[in-house]
Amino acid sequence: MKIHLLIIAVLAIVLVQSCKDKTTISEEKQLAKTEADQLHGLWKLESMEQKDSLGNWHEWRNGMQGYLLYDGNKSMALHLLKKDYEKTDLRFPNFTDTIPEAALKHLTGSYVYIGDYKILTHKSIVEHTRLSHSNPGEWGKTVQRRFSFSGDTLIIKPVEEKNASLRLKWLKKQ
Repeated sequence: MKIHLLIIAVLAIVLVQSCKDKTTISEEKQLAKTEADQLHGLWKLESMEQKDSLGNWHEWRNGMQGYLLYDGNKSMALHLLKKDYEKTDLRFPNFTDTIPEAALKHLTGSYVYIGDYKILTHKSIVEHTRLSHSNPGEWGKTVQRRFSFSGDTLIIKPVEEKNASLRLKWLKKQ
């Protein structure tokens, strides 16, 4: 009788532990799914800031605007541009090599890339592999972005040292 009780107790412990392990794995999968679900969608830039040497945040380059898209299927797109970029009287044709210098300078205020993305689970990092870029020297490069959420705001910070002082805050478009 004691042996039967001992066997039942051991089986109960194994069963409980097995359920705990499955719950932990399930929770980890849910966390990863939640991060992917939260990133998915179209985001509008709320602010782009740079941290100074004293640790204070300031608007970067007199303000920026833009959009960030995560399609939920590992493709993404980013378009950053100067605040009020579209408010110009400049008009020029596309795909021509004869545009005024002022138009060329204006075009440098637009930064675009499209790529693939993957989430590095448990690191809160999204990795962008650029398929195309407005700067030919950036094609094919992979960059990492640390991300977090504060309410309905997505906060992204570049990981690479040269841009690590930047912080971009995005609001999801409805």
